Amino acid sequence: MFAAIAALTLAVQSAPAPDFAPDFSEACGTIDAAIGSGTIPGAVFLVGRGAEVLHRSAHGERAPGVPMTLDTVFDLASLTKSVATSSSIMALVQEGKLRLTDRVSSIVPAFTGGGKDEVTVEQLLLHTGGLSPVNHLDDYADGPSAAVARICARELSSPPGEKFIYSDLGYILLGEIVEAVAGEPLEDFCARQVHGPLGMVETSYGPLDGDRLDRCAATSPDGTGRGVVHDPRARALGGVAGHAGVFSTAADLSRFCGMLAGAAGEGSPLEPGALAELVRPRILEDGAVARALGIDVASAYDSPRGSRFPRYASLGHTGFTGPCYWVDRSSGVWYLLLVSRLQVDPGPSMSPLRRAVADAVAAAAGVDAAPRAPHVRTGVDVLVDEDFARLKGRRLALITNVTGRCRDGRRTIDALHSAEGVELVRLFSPEHGLFAKLEGDVGDGRDEATGLPVFSLYGATRRPTAEMLAGIDAVVFDIQDIGVRYYTYISTLGLAMEACGEAGVSVVVLDRPNPITGRRVEGPIIDPDRQSFIGWRPLPVTHGMTVGELARMFQAEWGGIQCDLEVVPMAGWTRDMWWEQTGVRWINPSPNMRNPDQTVLYPCTGLLEGANLSVGRGTDEPFELFGAPWIDGPRLCDALRAAALPGLEFTPIEFTPDASKFKDELCQGVHVTVTDRDALRPVASGLAIMWSLDRLFGRAFEAADGDARLRSASTWEALLRAPDWRSVPGSWAAEVEAFRRLRRPYLIYPDAR
Repeated sequence: MFAAIAALTLAVQSAPAPDFAPDFSEACGTIDAAIGSGTIPGAVFLVGRGAEVLHRSAHGERAPGVPMTLDTVFDLASLTKSVATSSSIMALVQEGKLRLTDRVSSIVPAFTGGGKDEVTVEQLLLHTGGLSPVNHLDDYADGPSAAVARICARELSSPPGEKFIYSDLGYILLGEIVEAVAGEPLEDFCARQVHGPLGMVETSYGPLDGDRLDRCAATSPDGTGRGVVHDPRARALGGVAGHAGVFSTAADLSRFCGMLAGAAGEGSPLEPGALAELVRPRILEDGAVARALGIDVASAYDSPRGSRFPRYASLGHTGFTGPCYWVDRSSGVWYLLLVSRLQVDPGPSMSPLRRAVADAVAAAAGVDAAPRAPHVRTGVDVLVDEDFARLKGRRLALITNVTGRCRDGRRTIDALHSAEGVELVRLFSPEHGLFAKLEGDVGDGRDEATGLPVFSLYGATRRPTAEMLAGIDAVVFDIQDIGVRYYTYISTLGLAMEACGEAGVSVVVLDRPNPITGRRVEGPIIDPDRQSFIGWRPLPVTHGMTVGELARMFQAEWGGIQCDLEVVPMAGWTRDMWWEQTGVRWINPSPNMRNPDQTVLYPCTGLLEGANLSVGRGTDEPFELFGAPWIDGPRLCDALRAAALPGLEFTPIEFTPDASKFKDELCQGVHVTVTDRDALRPVASGLAIMWSLDRLFGRAFEAADGDARLRSASTWEALLRAPDWRSVPGSWAAEVEAFRRLRRPYLIYPDAR
């Protein structure tokens, strides 16, 4: 099954090819200098854009006294994880034979006990399954079967899903999963389902023989070791393993890079939805690590990204023997640097060379130097850079949660608390609490680090009381919003502004990015008599504004708010930016908003929450799927595919939520995959889904509260009466245009295009 939001890297928005021939001489010079200094013995270097190869060159030697050639065969080491294993897993998912959410123990029965029963296939792919990196080579002395049994018997190093631990053992198990599900050896399935369709005719597991052995780069200083996998665990497993063992050439790997760049066309073994899921970044460990499935995005292993390729829109991998690739899906530019560094003993770090080559490639190919994190400075970052000048001499309260952070990782709480001349005396928490982990009402408390009292704005009251504001000069607001009307943090902001106006207290808003851009304005305006905490003011479903811009509008429109307001704008943000382009660290703003990808789909699937449906709360992928016990998943999926909703693909799924609606009940439904976030119209798509549910399942679809998030009676009634859902979105066109005109004076940031 494909996870819902592949929006970060789904479709290559191919930049136009430069009107000049890129000059990669700087990169080549860097490689030659590394050879001259003894860092590497030689290399094959390719650069491409989409399916086109822009540059090919061979440098140095592939073995002592033997010149490197373009057709040299390399031991790929850990590149195997993506070139073979994760691609094979996604081929099986595409065939409907496997789901990423499947428990490993259901496929490998020996992998059980001590928390292992909860480990999923996806967690192994992401290195978050809790397995240790490696095990002792003695565990392989009795052959492959016994070795796998010993891996299965090992205790987990950490609970599943909790920590990123780069693990060869996890990928050994993934190789076993491919064989068990496919019913054939890993090497055969990979050749037939992945490498064959791509035309990777010189890619295979070893040992090599004949001409390919003659062309193989050596993996030892004396020129031996050719054609047999260097990795000792893969060698002990017979040369075929999920973590290492594949050999290939630059020409073959260029086809794989072209696929990752979205340019393989009909030759791709993976359909768009499966490919999108393969390359979708998952944000791990509060943004410090990001991985796609078997592919690195941002981590300690991302040296091939350099400083110019974008942080979340590009991806690749490295191998112990020295090879690496990196692909920028936003521009379509990729490069390969194939090296057999083990001829140098001891082998120096490859990271400086990879970074230098990456930066030279990006510069020559016209890849923008940004986003370099931190690229956008949020309001609190600007405040820090100003040494808090505008707040000095004032007694402050702060409305915040865990998303209120400076670019150096400090909490806004701590930055204000320690700032000279600033007196922070109390805190206010919104829905989900200070740590953004709670469901239901939030109680008062105390911040352990500072000792400051914390007053809830989602409990006995939704706005600060006069007592809470007593003795306060200004209330500061610093929370990450997601750009959707029914996400409650903007209601907290508006109600706090009202209370401050009544109490004569100033409001200072530290602005943050709208993660779904400042362009997206869609959906009907809320009915005047239906305003509530999940729709506090007459906004469309997606408003395309930041919290700072909304605060300016709240103060001036709809009767106005009589508070003194100051917005501290961001620096460097433009309205066209998606989250990954900002360089700002992602921190979950609520328990079920677990990565920036989900914000793209939330205006669509979030609309379904008023109906008798599960939207994935109580699963690993909230808002990325929906379903119910009464739904026929394949039938619904066929109907949604026929609707041809732009930017979306649908896959049938079964799931059992462990919380919220239909807890512990088996549900059928649909996984949603975003294939083009710019083409997507999430509100219209959400209505199309509800229209299809009503037509397909009639009374089983309890739609009485189906417009709980929409809050537009005319739109809802039109949807239920419409012979075709496509007539409904046009009904709000005039409202949206009027809103665009209304918001114009309050916008702070430009559009880069």
